[in-house]
Amino acid sequence: MASTAYDIIRRPIISERSMAQTEMRRYTFEVDRSANKIEIAKAVEEIFGVKVAKVNTLNMQGKAKRMGNRPEGRRPHWKKAMVTLTPDSKTIEFFEGMV
Repeated sequence: MASTAYDIIRRPIISERSMAQTEMRRYTFEVDRSANKIEIAKAVEEIFGVKVAKVNTLNMQGKAKRMGNRPEGRRPHWKKAMVTLTPDSKTIEFFEGMV
């Protein structure tokens, strides 16, 4: 079990799809694989000072990769969380300049 909010929330996911969803108050993060939805919601509220309405999670499979003729390896598996904020909550400023 992760100990602090910064251990649970690893990094934001910056992609075209995730940036388009920021208009609907929905933000995407890479999170700790053992974290549950309640822990993720509390961590986002603590770090960014917002109100979380809903959390959706996905376990992402690591891609198979190889370098030349070497044996195939895998990138690590990871967990993705889409966090939806309440309508009366403020937005997360980190994402503001990227849209």
